[in-house]
Amino acid sequence: MHGVLQGMRVVESSAFVAVPLAGMTLAQMGADVIRIDRPQGGLDYTRWPVTKSGQSLFWAGLNKGKRSVAIDIRTPRGREIANAIIAAPGRDAGLFITNLRVPGWTDYGTLSRGRPDLCMVSLLGDRHGRPAVDYSINPAIGFPDATGPEGSDEPVAHAMPAWDCIAGNMVVSGLLAAERQRLRSGRGQSVELTLKDVAAAMLGNLGIIAEVSVNGEDRPKAGNALYGAYGQDFLCKDGQRVMVIGLTERQWRKIVELTNTADGMAAIERKHRVDLKEEGARWKLRKEITAVLEPWFAARPVADFEDAFNAAGLTWSVFRSFAEALANDPDLSTENPLFSEIDQPGIGRYLVPGSPLRFLSLGHQEPKAAPRLGEHTEEVLADVARLPHNEIASLFDSGIASDPGRIDSLAS
Repeated sequence: MHGVLQGMRVVESSAFVAVPLAGMTLAQMGADVIRIDRPQGGLDYTRWPVTKSGQSLFWAGLNKGKRSVAIDIRTPRGREIANAIIAAPGRDAGLFITNLRVPGWTDYGTLSRGRPDLCMVSLLGDRHGRPAVDYSINPAIGFPDATGPEGSDEPVAHAMPAWDCIAGNMVVSGLLAAERQRLRSGRGQSVELTLKDVAAAMLGNLGIIAEVSVNGEDRPKAGNALYGAYGQDFLCKDGQRVMVIGLTERQWRKIVELTNTADGMAAIERKHRVDLKEEGARWKLRKEITAVLEPWFAARPVADFEDAFNAAGLTWSVFRSFAEALANDPDLSTENPLFSEIDQPGIGRYLVPGSPLRFLSLGHQEPKAAPRLGEHTEEVLADVARLPHNEIASLFDSGIASDPGRIDSLAS
């Protein structure tokens, strides 16, 4: 695969979202990313969603463009081989990312003995060494208590693993920063981050910690309202629901113009002696603003105003399910260069995204399928670990190394 990181080799030992996402991001930029897998698959090899035959669409989605080497790491020889792959020579190699760090095997001290300039990024659960996933971190820091219908006492845990997604891209940033330092100094680097610290940092970066500690306020639920400005959902005449955003002064002005509600907004301003050009004022008076706007949307189907909204550059959207979005949004189709239809072994042909990053001098980067489990075992053992062919054959015979495709071809 060509790309801005062509020539770089990264080894990945991972499961779930964040680190597989990091490896895929690097692979989509052209790096040679080698997954170290167990012969039977890892912790997320059959994770939902799955096909009717049990193939994980989740695993295929997060491992596009990588190579897979399947080694029985429960055996001493398997661990030795895995370490040799991680520490293999090469100016652009010796890069390792993991969320499955094991003391005495995949810790930095052990691995750097084989390659002192190793750059390694480890994602942990929390700073105490406890395990964590997005669905445990999010409740711990408070977001579910601020999510959901206004007035509700029930916490709402959202379905988007935001901290995993942010952490995955921070793993990429950490690895590339460590590799840059190595190029300048020749020294390796161990980088650590925890999923909870990623979330805690964003809690502070977004001003929420200060909101509690300085203002003494614990943010309440506000339904679908956009906190701190104006954004609200409206039910239209055709039964469709839309989200309309008035975050900036320009967005707010366009809402008022296109809905012909200037008189109603002026009445709110006179009543409260405020200027609704100020986003804080729009937030405080959101219920009265919504009461003015609701009849306008309720009297119209979306088709009556969508062209005008789009022509004016209004910030808005129709609410859709995943299936409705795929059926109706051209940005979720091959009209968008991000997407291609590819054949995924064991699953079939379907729509997959490439990298959202566009390096304009390199041209369009087509996505590549995820590997079969162990698909590249033989070539990685030969070309990266540099094992002789007779030893590779012995490793397959003993079950320490595995490639189901190789077994199938030999049987045929």
